[in-house]
Amino acid sequence: MRESIIMKIHYGTALAAIALVAVHILMRLTQGFAESLEYESVIANYKFLPYAGMLEIILILLSIHGFNGLRVILLELKQGRAYEKAVSYGCVAAMIGLIVYGSRTILMVNMGLS
Repeated sequence: MRESIIMKIHYGTALAAIALVAVHILMRLTQGFAESLEYESVIANYKFLPYAGMLEIILILLSIHGFNGLRVILLELKQGRAYEKAVSYGCVAAMIGLIVYGSRTILMVNMGLS
């Protein structure tokens, strides 16, 4: 039962991420590639809260999806209660760390620290 819920989360995060990344790519196509990478353009994107929110959601979805996938792969390599707990807690900690670090950029720009 628990594994089926985890796989539903995995599939759901994949589908949601595909949709949002498609929107992200379409928004990037509205300006030239080189122009979209200019400092002023990047800062403007982070200050536009709806877009920054979408980037945050993409970060969260991909972090959950990626670390859940890594967790499943690592659990297939070895069995054991202690190992499974270590892998699960390690993946959750790494996921949270990545989300916090990624969110830091958006927060710093919006607080004027960039």
